[in-house]
Amino acid sequence: MQSPPPHTTDPAAIAAQLRAEALRLGFSRVGITSLVEPPHHDAFRGWLARGLAGPLREWLERHEPLRRSATALLDGAASVVMLATDHATLPDSRGCPSGQGRVARYAWGDDYHDLLRARANDLSAWLESRVPGCRTRGVVDSAPIAERDFAWAAGLGWFGKNTMLIDPKAGSFFLLTAFLTDIALPADAPLQTDHCGTCTACLDACPTGALPEPGVLDAARCISTLTVESQAPVALDLRLGMGDWIFGCDICQEVCPWNRHAPGSSEPTFQPRGGETALSLAELLGLDEQAFRKRFKGSAIKRAKRTGLLRSAAIALGNQPDPASFPALATAAAEADPVIREAAEWALGRWIEAGVMADECRAVLDGASPTP
Repeated sequence: MQSPPPHTTDPAAIAAQLRAEALRLGFSRVGITSLVEPPHHDAFRGWLARGLAGPLREWLERHEPLRRSATALLDGAASVVMLATDHATLPDSRGCPSGQGRVARYAWGDDYHDLLRARANDLSAWLESRVPGCRTRGVVDSAPIAERDFAWAAGLGWFGKNTMLIDPKAGSFFLLTAFLTDIALPADAPLQTDHCGTCTACLDACPTGALPEPGVLDAARCISTLTVESQAPVALDLRLGMGDWIFGCDICQEVCPWNRHAPGSSEPTFQPRGGETALSLAELLGLDEQAFRKRFKGSAIKRAKRTGLLRSAAIALGNQPDPASFPALATAAAEADPVIREAAEWALGRWIEAGVMADECRAVLDGASPTP
């Protein structure tokens, strides 16, 4: 067994040991910044002022003051260590069988929050043992902090036109963990070069127009935001663009040339549950609240809540009719939850327009019993 490195007070030595320990724990890359105020906070405030935050607006506006400085999360914070974790597993998520709904890659397996939080806690324990008296805090989507902004400052990538952070060697299929400490560590340099060039693949591919201009996201039109963060009815003009996505969306990353050779991950947490990269829409529409909780225990998908997920499943069936799923969709049209019921009724209307089981769909919408 290798002996632990000797205690030291040299910041450069601490940083080197911290990087090595973070990689040993399973993080893919490490970047350090001495900035405790996110460098693009004014731009973030301008984005909020433009009303582009969609369903996240209230939460983001309420916590905006806390995002101004990492010291709001850790008093005396002197360094922000940003930790990247590659999560992409193969095969590619493109293409989905009839009657199934697509899920963003990061949610194929178990909830990443649990894995990364445990690793951050282990890193905290390690550093506090190496530097007695130091203070740390790990953050995994659990506090208002500008992860991507700090990750840019720490040299982990540049901001792509789709607003994602892109690493020239690893693409954008990675998750971020912020690790704060009151130890002043040597900082890495930001990646100043924008390698997107004239490419507009992500802007052109977004089916709902959520990327109105390079580097600007309209969250109110983003499929990921709509399917993960909102349980409200989806605007009619956005439903067709949702296609068969029911939780998250990877389109703007799938078309990005920098992801052609993104490193895969063998981490068990990220492997598809039951080998599934897509979910049966009929099965989802048959879940009551208790069954939903059981089905998605330990999964990031539970964030959508039953209302949001079943609403999206109904919309997906409206976009891609699947006769085998008709009984489930007909039952959902009588759902007590008004959001799910309305989405199912809309989907049946789409089937009628497409000439798929039109008589049966009309019978359901007219209140008659559907043909078995």
